[in-house]
Amino acid sequence: MTQWLEDLSTLQVLLLVVAVLLGGSVLAALLGALLVRMGMRRPWVLRLASRLAFKGLELIKRPLTITVLDEVAAVMRTGHYTKNISDALIENHDELKALVAEKVREDPNARLVSRLPGYDTIVSEVTETTLRVMIEMLSDPRTDELVSDLLRNNLEQIRIAVRQRDHEQLEGHDPADPAPPGAPRPGS
Repeated sequence: MTQWLEDLSTLQVLLLVVAVLLGGSVLAALLGALLVRMGMRRPWVLRLASRLAFKGLELIKRPLTITVLDEVAAVMRTGHYTKNISDALIENHDELKALVAEKVREDPNARLVSRLPGYDTIVSEVTETTLRVMIEMLSDPRTDELVSDLLRNNLEQIRIAVRQRDHEQLEGHDPADPAPPGAPRPGS
């Protein structure tokens, strides 16, 4: 009868425990609210069940987070994300080329240069060359290795921070540094 429980993976057992605790918590909350509404005091059993469910959730939160991070790290190792970006650049090549030409044309610093003969040809060739170099760089296995290392190192740092509870000492996020005056704003 318990064979199905033994066949579950660690992640599946953790998810089952979470589901049972969440279900019990919701049931205790609903039953407590119903009894309070009916004019009865909330029974001590329900208060105890709610407290135990909350403590149970606190106990499994970190191991569950670490398990999910491990799963994400394993999945991230299987992909070739720079190749996907390269494929997207190839797929949207004409639109990107038109977008770059439009943005260069609208750039206030390019007003004087835009009057030179052959300006559109120069912008077109520079855009074409830049796109080609970007596509070749993103298709290169060395770039894929770089991105994999970045992802792996960041995931490892996150995993260590969760295990050591580093994030619990932070009170909030520092505000972003202000943009320097005259810096281009997104969408402008």
